[in-house]
Amino acid sequence: MITGNFEYHQPGSIPEAVALLSKLGDDARVIAGGHSLIPTMKLRLAMPEHLIDLQAVKELRKISVSGGEVCIGAMTTQAELIASEELHKAAPIVRETSLQIADPQVRYMGTLGGNVANGDPGNDMPALMQCLDASFTLSGPDGERTVNAREFYEAAYFTARDDLEILTEIRFPAYSGGYAYEKQKRKIGDYATAAAAVLLTKGADGSCEQASIALTNLSDTPLFCEEASRQLVSDGLDSASVNSAVASAMGQIDPVDDNRGPAEFKRHAAAIILRRAIQQAWARA
Repeated sequence: MITGNFEYHQPGSIPEAVALLSKLGDDARVIAGGHSLIPTMKLRLAMPEHLIDLQAVKELRKISVSGGEVCIGAMTTQAELIASEELHKAAPIVRETSLQIADPQVRYMGTLGGNVANGDPGNDMPALMQCLDASFTLSGPDGERTVNAREFYEAAYFTARDDLEILTEIRFPAYSGGYAYEKQKRKIGDYATAAAAVLLTKGADGSCEQASIALTNLSDTPLFCEEASRQLVSDGLDSASVNSAVASAMGQIDPVDDNRGPAEFKRHAAAIILRRAIQQAWARA
């Protein structure tokens, strides 16, 4: 199908983009890579009268690592995340996750900001950002504010971002311990049937000093599994402890029947994927 008529805007800075969005209000939509918005416009599920394209806002395209913190501009593409050696050294799980998103053509246009801001429970980056304990910077008519990724997602396609705000950057602590992003999907390029992001830090005595677990596409929001993460730290990584942590995480999920399979199959796949991610992360720790 063909989109409805709209007026196209291409601001050159964050203040200009925010001003445009404030002026145009409900009649405007911000576009990043366009992989979520353009299909809905073609189906006439979204019919904005104004489209604000962020491609020309250079300050939104950056990757920096300083003082143990990673800062990524919202318009940084998945391909740029994969190519950055600086980012790979600071947080190798980002490259591992990005390589499992869609296909190269999509990754050259799809952006980190668009992936996390849309609120789609099937997107991979929201759970990863929860696992990394990231924070999102939102710019609006009242200035900037920061929202933690673990508090950002409220329901499917509903987030803490106000309609007049633009997500501008993502920050998280550098992490080079054990990591894994495991994903089960029907075919290359598809959304996950179930996916798990895991970070594990091994102490000098061989114990698990730190753990972080998050799940993709198993509820109407990404899921940070706080209790399961805590169990791995307190109980260790023996078979019984891992089984207990996996059971705890499975208690949080709420999958639904759809074209990726019945809910019961998703539960089965999720348990396998999470256990595999824990084992892989621990082997790398």
